[in-house]
Amino acid sequence: MGQPVAVVEKPSSTPGVVRYEANRSLSGQGHDRFESLGDAIGPTPSAEVARRLFGSGQVSAVHVFSNIITVDLLKGRTADGLGDIIRNLYQYWRPGMAPPAFEELVAEEAAPAATSSAGDADSAGGGDSAALSEAAKRVPAHLLERSRLAREKWKASANGG
Repeated sequence: MGQPVAVVEKPSSTPGVVRYEANRSLSGQGHDRFESLGDAIGPTPSAEVARRLFGSGQVSAVHVFSNIITVDLLKGRTADGLGDIIRNLYQYWRPGMAPPAFEELVAEEAAPAATSSAGDADSAGGGDSAALSEAAKRVPAHLLERSRLAREKWKASANGG
């Protein structure tokens, strides 16, 4: 699943430099230069492609401008397989891979979401923040409060009140 990126390898007049042209912009209109894996910080597509390229062990530097990726190869290395790294940037599932089970994804969420000694008010954001699950901590407080009030209203109407 996901969408492969169409990539064309372009020749370079400089030995040890390879250019790739993708069918989508990775950096917008900005230039991103990565001299090492430590420079490739952040959630941007250009940082992600740089991390993956550095992970190949063939790259000494990466420059991304919009849809052009320029790769400086390590001395004595070739560009074999680098195009596939870029091509599979947005592939999050391939045939033969087993997707994670739902239980694996939510197992850690269930334990903190258990009601505390004060009941639903604490676990829904109305009380102690220590009782909140990690997911609930990312939800704005006014939405947690609105959810708590709606839950109370529903319980009252379900109990014939």
